[in-house]
Amino acid sequence: MADIAGAGGRSAGMSGRHSSRIALISGSSLCHNPRVVKAATTLAHAGYDVHVLGAWLDADLKARDQAMIRQAPFRFEPVYDVTLPGLHRTATHILRRARRKAANTVYGLTGRQSPDQLGYGIGRMLARARALDADLYIAHSEPALYVAWRLMQDGRRAGVDMEDWFSEDLLPEARRRRPLRLLRFLERELLVRGVYASCPSRVLSEALAKEYGGKPPIVLYNCFPWTDRNAIDGRHKDRRDTSVASICWYSQTLGPGRGIEDLVDALPLLKCDAEIHLRGHAAPGMVDWIRGRVPQRWQQRVFFHPLVANEELLSRIAEHDVGFAGEMPYCRSRDLTVTNKILHYLLGGLAVVASDTAGQREVAMQAKDAVVVYQSGNPAALAHALDGLLASPALLAHAKSTALQIARNCLCWEGQERTLLAAVAATLAV
Repeated sequence: MADIAGAGGRSAGMSGRHSSRIALISGSSLCHNPRVVKAATTLAHAGYDVHVLGAWLDADLKARDQAMIRQAPFRFEPVYDVTLPGLHRTATHILRRARRKAANTVYGLTGRQSPDQLGYGIGRMLARARALDADLYIAHSEPALYVAWRLMQDGRRAGVDMEDWFSEDLLPEARRRRPLRLLRFLERELLVRGVYASCPSRVLSEALAKEYGGKPPIVLYNCFPWTDRNAIDGRHKDRRDTSVASICWYSQTLGPGRGIEDLVDALPLLKCDAEIHLRGHAAPGMVDWIRGRVPQRWQQRVFFHPLVANEELLSRIAEHDVGFAGEMPYCRSRDLTVTNKILHYLLGGLAVVASDTAGQREVAMQAKDAVVVYQSGNPAALAHALDGLLASPALLAHAKSTALQIARNCLCWEGQERTLLAAVAATLAV
């Protein structure tokens, strides 16, 4: 197995006895999955022998992962790596892509659903998971659902972290091509018969329990460690004019369906000046679309930034004043979840203006005075919310200081760790 980080064998736990082995099944790159990284780090520091089963499908993401895992206290195992040279490996990848395409074609023609529709390398992931002989397996993605279910059929302890409500995700046109019956079956099996279940919001936990029965999953917010603030560099790399307030937004992808439409349409209605900073990999034509809709007086105040390394992101957030979280409730998953973004803004000490998804309203209830909620799809309501902060330096300063208090006291990863460790310990004790 190439490029595996971590110590070999079952290490001694904190008590001096051999630790329990836990496998987190992700099937993706680490740098795109901070939730897995945080959980794996917490469990490893508690003395568990932690393995993360992932995959490398992109050379740039692989390089970022390799930088991360040098210091990781857990093992990362890319059970599927298409970046390695070699004719055989290339042919194997082409064959797997062909199998997935064929499975999707069969589904389109007959309605027959297949695990091959869920992702690449499922067979290899299952084989490696079995070979690990872990005491607990936790699925973190769609292909991992199937792997964990098969492990459960073997009589092994398996469960799920519902990072998203997989069967209720994505836009309607994408959902038509997805194996929804299979996903719902796997979700039900793992949530009802599995030994462990977690998710990123209370409203999602309640909805899953109502939909499938069984106990509500434990809630683990997508918070980040308070200690991450120790690495904030205090620099202004994004901002141009510090005499006006600065509004920031970030995501992996700068594209449609992420609330940017609300922000752009709110600009002509804003009375106060500000800088607008957007960070992410721009989808084709997106920057031109934004530029074409921005009023003339805002043209020199809208800035686009590339992605930065995970360890720098909080520094770039913290140099701004207001974080924009315009999640659009176009599906149940997006409505009910709590994303990284809103919690990262609080940790950075930013006032937050957030759309009124059920998940973000849940955060706003805990972060009163730090989070202002507006009606999604209503640019006038967004402009009013932003102007309310921008027009009052005292109100903005209070919101920012409150954000830090909320992050430190209840919405940082240190608080979530206790919930995770208690749930895992209880699971392994049965």
